Amino acid sequence: GDWGKRFRLDLSFNSIILRMNILRGINILFRYNLLHSRGLSSGVELSNRVAVVLSGCGVYDGSEIHEASACLVHLSRHGAEVSMFAPDKTQYHVINHCTGNPAEGESRNVLVESARIARGNITSLHELKTSSFDAVVFPGGFGAAKNLSSFAIDGDGMTIDKEVERIIREFREANKPMGFCCISPVLAAKVLSDVEVTVGMDTENDERWPYAGTAAAVQSMGAKHFNRDVSEIHVDIVQNVLTTPAYMCNAPIHQIFDGIGNMISTLVNMIQHK
Repeated sequence: GDWGKRFRLDLSFNSIILRMNILRGINILFRYNLLHSRGLSSGVELSNRVAVVLSGCGVYDGSEIHEASACLVHLSRHGAEVSMFAPDKTQYHVINHCTGNPAEGESRNVLVESARIARGNITSLHELKTSSFDAVVFPGGFGAAKNLSSFAIDGDGMTIDKEVERIIREFREANKPMGFCCISPVLAAKVLSDVEVTVGMDTENDERWPYAGTAAAVQSMGAKHFNRDVSEIHVDIVQNVLTTPAYMCNAPIHQIFDGIGNMISTLVNMIQHK
């Protein structure tokens, strides 16, 4: 009777629900396997492999520590898989960071000093293989101008570390993004013809830009310079080079952090839309 009809209707309805749940489960499983095969889990970006090249430890004779840390923090925030490298050689000199004067008689190794920032997890620069990474980042600090190049000594007549030159040329040939902070854009200016960079502003502006003369130097090397404020970046879309002024500007640390964040965000976006 009526009870039998209701039972058959209920059974039919339950069968439909069961089938829907099975299909939903299959769809979820398919999506999970697809994401997993791409190295993803729900809500997590595809991991990008980024090499960070250090030049020692300390602004006056190595990597600028705040800049290096800002690069690492922002790369971590974007889920990047980071590997750190530095040349295994004696640094140009050692500076007493309390006085700003050379420490007479002291000698330090660039790789060993850079390991302080990397918490020991660092590799010699000659082992960096372009094919293993999606992008490379060079934090600033005088180490870029003393240990990765001779810009601090020779200006626009500078020489550049052979491994640094190799890496920049290889990443350019592979059309992979390269990020340069602070003084390190001089490396790109030396290696890449007609590259577009920023090292901040080309006038001091009441000592806000104490290294403003660098703009003229990079142009002497054949690069094109663009004035940018500390929180801004410049992107050479042809050569995949990103630059930001960082501590070329006498600015509060949060502005340095924000400018580097803009550079890293753009770099990661360029990787994902290659």
